[in-house]
Amino acid sequence: MKRDSRLSLVLHLLLHLAHSKRPMTSEEMGAFLQTNSVVVRRTLSGLRQAGWLHSLKGHGGGWTLACDLSAITLGDIYKALGEPTMLALGHRNDEPACLVEQVVNQAINESLREAEAMVLEKFSRVTLADLSTEVNRRAPRCRQEEVDHG
Repeated sequence: MKRDSRLSLVLHLLLHLAHSKRPMTSEEMGAFLQTNSVVVRRTLSGLRQAGWLHSLKGHGGGWTLACDLSAITLGDIYKALGEPTMLALGHRNDEPACLVEQVVNQAINESLREAEAMVLEKFSRVTLADLSTEVNRRAPRCRQEEVDHG
């Protein structure tokens, strides 16, 4: 099963925007993420609709943050992305006739629900401000430009 990396991508983009002193274009962000600028625009347009970002067209335009980093949690972003499947484990057969396989499926389902609940609870406690603080802690001031652009 293919892994869904949109949460990581969005967090990466939001933190770069938080540390940029100017608007950033989709092309710039696509370049440092090694992805197409269309992917960046498509991803960020949903965040603009949520009121978290502004986009300005024309010379000097680009994307900027429109929110307080401490007001948005990883859980908020996860929900804005449509709550993608968190864990890739699954069943061999969703509705087995075999009693053994029914018990196996039940054990897997319960474990996955508990694990997902734990992750979501953690996501609800981590804000973008927390991540930004950690970026600042790791990046000496003389290297801030590297943080700003990849």
